[in-house]
Amino acid sequence: MLPRVPFLSIFLFVVVLVVSLSLPCRSDGFAEKEKTLAIIKPDGLYDNCTDKIKNAIFDSGFRIVKEMLIQLDEEAAMSFYAEHSSRSFFSSLVKYMTSTFISGPVLIMILEKENAVADWRALIGPTDASKAKITHPNSIRAMCGLDIQKNCVHGSDSPQSAQREISFFFKEKSSGSAVTEHDEL
Repeated sequence: MLPRVPFLSIFLFVVVLVVSLSLPCRSDGFAEKEKTLAIIKPDGLYDNCTDKIKNAIFDSGFRIVKEMLIQLDEEAAMSFYAEHSSRSFFSSLVKYMTSTFISGPVLIMILEKENAVADWRALIGPTDASKAKITHPNSIRAMCGLDIQKNCVHGSDSPQSAQREISFFFKEKSSGSAVTEHDEL
């Protein structure tokens, strides 16, 4: 005679099986990692916040896949921020991100981990650094930013934006920008 398997055991087995099949997985069985674009803006580089920001990145479980230090020209900044072209702050943003006299270079990074876009957005905090200091005091913008424009960092706002932004900066590069690829840090 066959032993009777309790209904609850079968039910739990089916639930676990269905849930595990619905999770995104690579062929090697590990959950797929997401990528996002991170930029340390001129104020973050100028104020020597780079080490603080990178430590927060690593402490939060991110891996830096690639990084490059570049000076944006006006055309590149206008193209990258094109979605904001009708906004009142557009021209000052482009000027801030491109002027070697006013600001300086930017550090562009591809970050990777599960849920990278949302986790990076949470880590950097609200766009307005002065508000972040009150509402999200442990965020990167609260620690390193000054205001809504000089907020130290950029983060992609969706997985689709992350793909577009990563392609924007990490297509074939001509001389004038050095791309550093990281294996394991």
